Amino acid sequence: QVQLVESGGGLVQAGGSLRLSCTVSGSIFSINAMGWYRQAPGKERELVAAISSGVAIYYADPVKGRFTVARDNAKNMLYLQMNSLKPEDTAMYYCAAKSAMKGGIVNDYDYWGQGTQVTVSS
Repeated sequence: QVQLVESGGGLVQAGGSLRLSCTVSGSIFSINAMGWYRQAPGKERELVAAISSGVAIYYADPVKGRFTVARDNAKNMLYLQMNSLKPEDTAMYYCAAKSAMKGGIVNDYDYWGQGTQVTVSS
């Protein structure tokens, strides 16, 4: 099993920045891709950014140029640096991990954290 715990959410004004962190524990050797999802009230959960254990990186169009995903395998951490935040970025943000048995980075995640709330005021 893999456990994921997010931190770093909060309230920020539009144009501000936040850095989300995800601490990974458990069977770390069993995961490959990791990602950040978000879900706003009344909307479906969507993939924001993802990163493989190699060089593959994905960003959703609405966050390209503003968000940066990174992972530190030595520290078992995943990060999401969010700059130039907009009110439409307000959502619960979830860390996710995918089994190493599966390929790709943009869907079919297996493990989920509890989420951290990000609220951007206008």
